[in-house]
Amino acid sequence: MQFTKRIGRVLRRLHRDERGALTLETVLIIAAIALPVLIVIVKYGWPAIRNYFDRGLESLEQSTDEATR
Repeated sequence: MQFTKRIGRVLRRLHRDERGALTLETVLIIAAIALPVLIVIVKYGWPAIRNYFDRGLESLEQSTDEATR
């Protein structure tokens, strides 16, 4: 019984404590804005980024092949 009362007091104190609420709200707002932007970048921008790096790797491979001849 004593343990149950102690847990109840801790839970009530935790529920009333509002420290960090503003930080949590700010993080949630930033995530709500950043997540759709990140999805769009990955969906539409990733092929362009991948092609850019693929071209760079191909150029590097060609330069290496020419240097070893």
